[in-house]
Amino acid sequence: MRLHMLLLAFVVMSGCTATPLPAVDSNMAWIDFATPTPGGKVLMAEKLDGQRLRDGRFFQVSSGSHELEVRFDFEVFGGGGLGLMSEPQERLCYLTVRYDHFEAGQRYRLEARNLAFTPSARLYDAKREIVAEDRQARCMP
Repeated sequence: MRLHMLLLAFVVMSGCTATPLPAVDSNMAWIDFATPTPGGKVLMAEKLDGQRLRDGRFFQVSSGSHELEVRFDFEVFGGGGLGLMSEPQERLCYLTVRYDHFEAGQRYRLEARNLAFTPSARLYDAKREIVAEDRQARCMP
């Protein structure tokens, strides 16, 4: 099963790198992604203001208020029964972040992390200040 997931991830990621990212539009705000914690595997844009996106590698938004939804896949490592180590468990979550003050020409960074089974997301501005946090997390068992 892990081999199938690994192959699927490779195919998805190779498709992503096949086309370059579009040029940054100075009339829009750009949101990069990062997963700074171990176990974070995939962080992709899913929806912008409720509309599904074609390219999940980034968000580019107009000034003002927007709701961002991302897919965050991560592994949870832990001990099994009787103190034995078990295989990592896959976790798939959708995190929603709303920010009301996007500014054109600015770069933002959306970071998703997990503490065991609990995911979270923070949106940082160019000064590395937290401007928004996830307000909703839906995870698949």
